Amino acid sequence: MAPQYLDTAEGRRIAYHKSEGQGPTVVFLGGLKSDMEGTKALFLEAWAQARGQAFLRFDYSGHGMSSGRFEGGSIADWHEDTLAVVDRLTEGPVVAVGSSMGGWQALLLAKARAARIAGLVTIAAAPDFTEDGYWANFTDAQKAELAARGQVELPSDYMEPYVVTQRMIDDGRRHLVLRSELVLPFAVRCLQGTDDSAVSTQTALALLDHARCADMRLTLVKDADHRFSDPACLDLIRAAVEELCQAGAGLGSAD
Repeated sequence: MAPQYLDTAEGRRIAYHKSEGQGPTVVFLGGLKSDMEGTKALFLEAWAQARGQAFLRFDYSGHGMSSGRFEGGSIADWHEDTLAVVDRLTEGPVVAVGSSMGGWQALLLAKARAARIAGLVTIAAAPDFTEDGYWANFTDAQKAELAARGQVELPSDYMEPYVVTQRMIDDGRRHLVLRSELVLPFAVRCLQGTDDSAVSTQTALALLDHARCADMRLTLVKDADHRFSDPACLDLIRAAVEELCQAGAGLGSAD
């Protein structure tokens, strides 16, 4: 099926697929340079449709079928995209499911729309990665290149090299979530593989330690990698999302 499109106040055209159903609405937030056609997004959509659960997946600007170039984007742009689709395409409670960079976006969404969040599931969440992953590991030569050219290319285990811009670094610093109080007044389930070469278990533990949350659990899966998409991992994702949907069902309806 062809996607639908949402035109945002910032002039971006965001591609999305929405399945109507009972609330809360499950919103899938993908990773950096990923799109809404990934294994986890499609798996959750099929699960949601089978049980009549409201579900939404979308592409950030510069990703997939949405407008814009990836190299021109930043954490704030993708946060604005997330707010636009949640505010305009959903009603009532939301269970946010954030994968990798989408985990950071889910936390930013939770800070901005705490009253709308019925629960949060993160999968290999990468909060603050522009600072703790990119900048902290740049060599002096890479920092000099970034200053001179405004961008630097980094190799990726999964696809073509990432282009990291000075704007992404600067903008990321304005949206860090592990340097100030992070209150999550709802249930949170964090999933993390121990063989993840992109996001370490230390990052998952840092988030667990930093957040103020009365019901937050971290599940470590031995030997699971960053994709977290084999049948056993997908079943863990389903179970976590289903648990939070059942807990949040009494908070409102997406019909």
